[in-house]
Amino acid sequence: MSNQTVNFQSLFKDKKYSTIISIIENKITENQKTSGLLNLKGVCRMMLSNSTESIKLAIDDFSKSYYKETDKNKLEDPIKNLINASVILFDNEFRKNEHLLDNNFFEEIISIYKENKSLFENNLHLLRAIFKVFKRSSDIKNVMKYLEKIAQLDPHEDGIASYNLFNNYLNVWSQSDFLSNAKKINAKLFKYSPKELVDLKTKKNRIINLGFISSDIRSNHSVTYFLRSVISVYDNEKFRIQLYHNHNKDDDTTREFEKYVSKTIRIDKLSDKEVINIIRKNEIDIIIDLNGFSGNHRLNLFKNRLAPIQILWCGYTNTTGLDEMDYLIVDKNQINPNEEMFYSEKIIYLPNIWNCHSGYNFKRSENEMPSKKNEFITFGSFNNFLKINDEVIEVWASILKEVENSKLVLKTSTAISLETYKRKFEKYGVLNSVIFLNFSKNFNDHLNKYKLIDISLDTFPWNGVTTTYESIWMNVPVIVMDGNNFSSRCGSSINKNLNLTDLIASNKMDYINKAVSLAQNPQMLIDLRKDLFKNALKTPLFDKTSFSNEFFSSLEKIYN
Repeated sequence: MSNQTVNFQSLFKDKKYSTIISIIENKITENQKTSGLLNLKGVCRMMLSNSTESIKLAIDDFSKSYYKETDKNKLEDPIKNLINASVILFDNEFRKNEHLLDNNFFEEIISIYKENKSLFENNLHLLRAIFKVFKRSSDIKNVMKYLEKIAQLDPHEDGIASYNLFNNYLNVWSQSDFLSNAKKINAKLFKYSPKELVDLKTKKNRIINLGFISSDIRSNHSVTYFLRSVISVYDNEKFRIQLYHNHNKDDDTTREFEKYVSKTIRIDKLSDKEVINIIRKNEIDIIIDLNGFSGNHRLNLFKNRLAPIQILWCGYTNTTGLDEMDYLIVDKNQINPNEEMFYSEKIIYLPNIWNCHSGYNFKRSENEMPSKKNEFITFGSFNNFLKINDEVIEVWASILKEVENSKLVLKTSTAISLETYKRKFEKYGVLNSVIFLNFSKNFNDHLNKYKLIDISLDTFPWNGVTTTYESIWMNVPVIVMDGNNFSSRCGSSINKNLNLTDLIASNKMDYINKAVSLAQNPQMLIDLRKDLFKNALKTPLFDKTSFSNEFFSSLEKIYN
């Protein structure tokens, strides 16, 4: 059968994917199966199912399509589809097949990329695809290289937002750099004509209508632990709260949060204009963004002003650069008054901590210091692996060399290949001292993994937040590095609130010395760990009643 006799375009339009696959497989000879037909077959498999078997077959089709195509100008589709399908497979299988952590899953992809680098230079579709691979391979150098290109080419705000977000992982930008690059978002965001929008109400109400927008209000997401501390204990005679979910999840957490507020609305499938008009109709007085530049943000909404007062809090620890984002909530430890000029938002300073953890529904057991039975010190970090940059690895390697027989335990929930990290630790001759844990089957299992750690090591410049709270909850002290902006001072703020200033380093050498000194002083470590959790409960870190009062008091001040 000649493929000219089959109208594949019409069949595809009618969603006859199985028919297309059957015709190509059974009615067309091998010689007649062009690169285009093989690519089409792979696409049809992806449209039919996201099962492992179907994706693997599609990947095989895309790979054959690539190798069969002789015209370099026609390679974009098979390469793009091959990359995207491989990423989907990796993400789907990550939690099922632990070996994916250890193998070079994207070896063929990287090889194809190297052979066709010129195709990627100015092709937005290919750049977005290969970025996903570098991110999962934790190749931060290439992540940043191509994010910069994407930011230059992307006609929407997502490219610039991602570029700004990922620069927090590196010690490259000053805070003035973050501000200048964040301000580029303004030029990319779309502003509707006032005629298209419901009028914005600015009247003062006896009860303040407060809204939160987030894509992360779902089970075990870090944002929920901090938001719960605010919305579960507020004065409902002064505030009326509405949640706007930018996701379609429906789990225990989303249902729990519905009990705390007057209204919840799903906005993930609504256009920007629809959301703006809904929120304006609801006459929200203060709207708080919990995303910033993080995934699934809706910054365009804030460009068009949803409420008289717009605030960034919790989900992103840097400036948005938006003129319309009025305030940023921090604490007195994170931004100095003489640095406010490097944030587009006005700064709201909370007196102690900028967020408060609601705690875990977790039955704690005695957490004996592992070194007692191991007879060696175990350091650890469960931060996102992308935060473990080259400088962090160099510092941690120095610590391992200084502390005889010590180990370093690392774990991430991110779908990521470990090959890059293994090579980096091997470069410093400490790979045998590093233990890579597989993902946890459930959250309790995750918390219990802290029982393997004597001393936690925080990342820099982008500090851990949730992982630091977790570590403290499990009686494990954290060595942190103080930085030069909001995102790099989260760790120091937490330790200051714990009165653990001795665990705050001012530079890399100080960090090494503090970690080594604590590891080599077992009695000091025993004393530090003994009552860490009990003492932490008495601090602002877990005092949700006091925090909630401070939080809402700050909102009342700017409202009135």
